[in-house]
Amino acid sequence: MFRLLCCCCVSSDNPSERQPLLQPGSPSEVTEPESARQTPSAHNSKPYAPTVKRNGKLMMKRVNVAELDQRFTDMAEIFNEQQKHYEAMVGHIRKLKQSCDSTDVDSLAFAECIGKIRKEQETTYRVSLKMKGYDFSLMLDPVGPGGETEEEPLPPRLQSAQNECRGISDSAKATISKGAKLLQLISWLLQSNSQMVELVKGAAETYQDQGRLNNNLEENMKEVRRAKELSLGYRQQAEKVYTEAAQMAGIAT
Repeated sequence: MFRLLCCCCVSSDNPSERQPLLQPGSPSEVTEPESARQTPSAHNSKPYAPTVKRNGKLMMKRVNVAELDQRFTDMAEIFNEQQKHYEAMVGHIRKLKQSCDSTDVDSLAFAECIGKIRKEQETTYRVSLKMKGYDFSLMLDPVGPGGETEEEPLPPRLQSAQNECRGISDSAKATISKGAKLLQLISWLLQSNSQMVELVKGAAETYQDQGRLNNNLEENMKEVRRAKELSLGYRQQAEKVYTEAAQMAGIAT
């Protein structure tokens, strides 16, 4: 099982058993999904704008079966990691677009910003986006008056743009990677629902415990389905970022 250094736990079985497994991010840094049941609209006027805003924390309840409690915790940990990388990707794109004085900060499209840098710097830098595998970067090669290349430190604004592009690449790659691992675990949980019901039933010491633990399992599975929809949305947005980067790099998609 893939392990992560994320502080997440399944709650204890008491009246406040439910414990938050997601910590809210900074509202000023990201635009998050509006609902776990929303998907990006194909008719959205803004190119792949983020559409989900967190409408509740992902939470797990204890079902008193060690293996299942661990799997629910593992799922939450990986989801938390993926969400962190997705939010970082959104934040890097916003900062890049703000540095280009873009007013459309709610969209994740950033080709216009790169084009603006290229136009502004055409007499001083050869601006291009290079892509290799799942990594892309902003290249800024200085050009002298006669067209020759000159080595000199980048201006702070261009250095910042280069750093943000690197951050977009790294966080988009991590968002997709975590999503693949998460989907495997979520698929196992969804396919094993009937077996889990029997395991939880056997773990109950009394009829009252059985009812409580069954309710906990049902609520956990609702959260699993919610996490699946959010995760797929994060991965879809990251894939669109890669598609745009590939087009800017001149790679057919």
